[in-house]
Amino acid sequence: MPHCGVPSPIVYAVLHGSASQVMSLVRSAIDSGVSPEALLEDHLIAGMDLVSERFGDGTIYIPDVLMASRAVHAGIHALRPLLTGSAQTHEGRVVIGTVAGDLHDIGKSLVAMMLKAVGFEVLDVGIDISPEEFAMAVERYSPDILGLSSLLTTTMPFIRETLDYLSAAGLRSRVKIIVGGRPVTREFAKRVGADAYAHDARAAARTARRLMSRQGS
Repeated sequence: MPHCGVPSPIVYAVLHGSASQVMSLVRSAIDSGVSPEALLEDHLIAGMDLVSERFGDGTIYIPDVLMASRAVHAGIHALRPLLTGSAQTHEGRVVIGTVAGDLHDIGKSLVAMMLKAVGFEVLDVGIDISPEEFAMAVERYSPDILGLSSLLTTTMPFIRETLDYLSAAGLRSRVKIIVGGRPVTREFAKRVGADAYAHDARAAARTARRLMSRQGS
């Protein structure tokens, strides 16, 4: 576990984009009794947080981010069977996807895994999802929550377009909507009429549980 501000070996392996090392370290940690939730939140997500920070200050570049993302996916692959079956309660159903024109996957995937870890059924519809496709997913799966991700300022308008399309289709009142992604802000979420905003995977899980508790009250 990370402590005293010192990144763990898994975080370092993510930062250096070593998929094989991440996979090996995650499996060793599982064998030694570290919980899958802790590995996801305190190591893999923490690693991507550090990658985002380094990318933001210009000390690493896009190829480094892509390699780090691949390393995180390797860790998620090792954790997926454990996380899928780890939660003892069913919090609700979430459909999650990245909006039209945006091909970013890693942040959305981390949110999906965190939601599964705390007990949600999660249906990940993928990347570059149009408003029409999100509407079809709401109709088909009847989720409690719809998660919309945008990692580019140029694709943020598709969040509003998706909400508008759901309203026009008579589906908006059927689902709570959480939005997030690097350029997305709480103010933007309020402006477009989303129910909630989450700045990272941890916040997304807390926010989803809060929305469900309100829905049940």
